[in-house]
Amino acid sequence: MKLAIISHTEHYKTKDGSIVGWGATINEINHLLDKFDTIFHIAMMHSDKPPLSALPYASDRIIFVPLPVLGGTSIKDKLKIIYKAPQVIQAVNKTLKLVDCFQLRTPTGIGVFLIPFLSLCVKKKGWYKYAGNWNQEKPPLGYQLQRWMLQKQSRKVTINGYWPNQPPQYLTFENPCLTLQELEQGHKVAAEKSIQSLLTICYVGRLEKPKGVERIIKALGSLSLEEKERIELVHLVGDGADREYFEDLSKTTGVCFKFHGSLSRDSVFEIYKKSHIFLMPTTASEGFPKVIAESMNYGCIPIVSNISSIGHYIKDKYNGFLLLSITEEGINEALRGVLKLSKQEYRDLILMQKKELEKFTYTFYNNRIINDLLSD
Repeated sequence: MKLAIISHTEHYKTKDGSIVGWGATINEINHLLDKFDTIFHIAMMHSDKPPLSALPYASDRIIFVPLPVLGGTSIKDKLKIIYKAPQVIQAVNKTLKLVDCFQLRTPTGIGVFLIPFLSLCVKKKGWYKYAGNWNQEKPPLGYQLQRWMLQKQSRKVTINGYWPNQPPQYLTFENPCLTLQELEQGHKVAAEKSIQSLLTICYVGRLEKPKGVERIIKALGSLSLEEKERIELVHLVGDGADREYFEDLSKTTGVCFKFHGSLSRDSVFEIYKKSHIFLMPTTASEGFPKVIAESMNYGCIPIVSNISSIGHYIKDKYNGFLLLSITEEGINEALRGVLKLSKQEYRDLILMQKKELEKFTYTFYNNRIINDLLSD
């Protein structure tokens, strides 16, 4: 069976001419080779230097079909999407003739015209993946339009979380991020951890204010001296335009921060293995960030915002801590809750995490694609 995936995933060319792409998506597609003979990935080709998190495809059975870089918030960006729409539709239409089914990953700028094109003009099997916050009350106009169009068509749509009055064609799908081997390894790592000594904290994601990086730094800086002495190191993994500001801000806190920039997946997992707490006090539009499940797999206690579907998987004081308020005070209250955990309470919390994590394996995800999306 042959599959076409259409997305806005960033791709880059390395110095030796190899094509690499945003790691999380490429990893997901590589594992789909267990179910599909050939996969065509129609996505955007950037001219920038590839980040360390970018990955190559695992096989020549995955064929990259480049698109021009499209998207953005300015009027010029919007006009470019309209101008390039015929070129994108032509590339998609040509590729669809070679496959049995398709997936369109939304929300994305090109989704504004690809959703109606695929819904009205394409008869092949396919489904839409909505990776953002499906229940967002005031989404950007483009997201709102795409969500409305998806509600008006009949193909299945995979979404983050589960919601009241969810129609049968909207299927709750967890974003895969773990192999079965990593699941087993994570269980061993978590079993050896203790929170009775010095603690290591980590954050993985874009370094920007909506994701909560500023709140993390200011919250840790406002802890008491005694509480700060319990924290050995805070890892911040990722990059962004405000990185220099965050680095300067962290120097005034009395807490040791380490800014790593972009890292490979294996390097990020090594940080999870050393860490006890994963912090993400985000107010950004989220589905369910994969980094939460990844960190939990290695015994990190998540302290995260109760937005979108995050609260569907993280239950306060059961398998993590949900922030009652996404503020410095809210973060510190949750941190103090972790600091007060007994050895047995920590072990119980980690044990409860394992019940959710199998849903985030590639094996579980791939089987659901075949059985729940393509079986009709």
